[in-house]
Amino acid sequence: MASAKNLFGTDGIRGIAGRDLTAGLAFGVGRAAGASAGDGRVLVGMDTRPSGPELSYALRCGLQEAGVEPVDLGVIPAGGISHLTAAAGAAMGVVVSASHNPAPYNGIKLLGPDGAKLPDDVEAEISEAVRPADNEWFPPRGGASPGSEWPEGIDVYLDWLAGSVSADLSGLSVVVDCANGAAFRAAPGVLRSVGVETVTTAACSDGSNINHRCGATHPEWVGSLSEGRIGLALDGDADRLIAVDETGAIVDGDFLMAILARHLQRDGRLRPPLVVATVMSNLGFNLAMASRGIETALTKVGDRYVREEMIRREAVLGGEQSGHIIFGDLAVTGDGLLTALQLLEVVALSGRRLADLRSEAMERFPQVLVNVEVDRPREVEGIPEVWEAVARVERELGETGRVLVRPSGTEPLVRVMIECRESELAERYAQDLAGVIAAAMDCPAMERE
Repeated sequence: MASAKNLFGTDGIRGIAGRDLTAGLAFGVGRAAGASAGDGRVLVGMDTRPSGPELSYALRCGLQEAGVEPVDLGVIPAGGISHLTAAAGAAMGVVVSASHNPAPYNGIKLLGPDGAKLPDDVEAEISEAVRPADNEWFPPRGGASPGSEWPEGIDVYLDWLAGSVSADLSGLSVVVDCANGAAFRAAPGVLRSVGVETVTTAACSDGSNINHRCGATHPEWVGSLSEGRIGLALDGDADRLIAVDETGAIVDGDFLMAILARHLQRDGRLRPPLVVATVMSNLGFNLAMASRGIETALTKVGDRYVREEMIRREAVLGGEQSGHIIFGDLAVTGDGLLTALQLLEVVALSGRRLADLRSEAMERFPQVLVNVEVDRPREVEGIPEVWEAVARVERELGETGRVLVRPSGTEPLVRVMIECRESELAERYAQDLAGVIAAAMDCPAMERE
């Protein structure tokens, strides 16, 4: 876990609940965030993890101490917190979730009044304001729930989602994997409300098995159940989507963006002709976009950085390979349910199978990702022998491949990614670089994704 001076990683605060992320720390973050938010209400929602209620309560106590009114939304997708924060004119939104991480983890993401994730400098200021003494705070016994509740907020969000669809989706059939997370009720509810025949899986509400062998990090699970239907896999807070087509092929964020970009371009709505992606996007995606005259702007990993570049370039579509997709004219952050509906609308309007749209959209280059488990991932940036090895591999691959080495912002890992036309070559180079990193950082544990 980061120190109190640097609590926020790529996607908020993240750690094992009760050890790295305690109720005291949540109280301190709530108090500091409330002071930053100023007057008004702060909406707080969570996913289904067992640690969620205690952390949400502690956050709301901190917010109330800072003089703002905390509003408890209960269990709700992250996209719902974002939408409601902006729609209700709230001063801030808070997502209590560790997204795709397993049940022992939890996290805190802070949203500005527009529903977008806070900029790095604002997060840094909030981190500075968290006091060491806050860690000693414990929830009072029998204390009243701080602030107010808004259980109907999720209905407002689902109505907005349903209204984003203009096509008739009644002929479609899907299996939706809710990852035992925040969308366990919302996903089947909104899909059925727009006429989609919907079967659910991984839709438990207690959160003890959130993301466990299911969801967007394990789309093969919904693929095994789809039986010729479209599969939709969400993650714990439902801000990302990975689809599975009718043949069982995985449709990741790159394929989703390629399909959506082609549709928007045909409709004359991809203006400017630009998609914002991250450095993790497949080389095949970049080439596919270029073949259609669509520019690809790359950012570092994190949907907040995608959003910032979209604003700068006035782009209408952006996202990540991991399934965070942002529709510039509809939302300010990734929303897996919104992405699912927009994808199904493209399928309905085209009158074609998702499998056909996927195969036409792009050709995926073989991509190998190896994780090196380390104690201090960012230290890799200052090790010359690692970057000498990276430069060597880049020279050998030339223009037919790509190398990416980066410290994870959410886990104690250094990620090594190799792309090229030959999968065996990509595997060899990835393992070689991972070995160099493990030896240089004295951390031999490696895991291939």
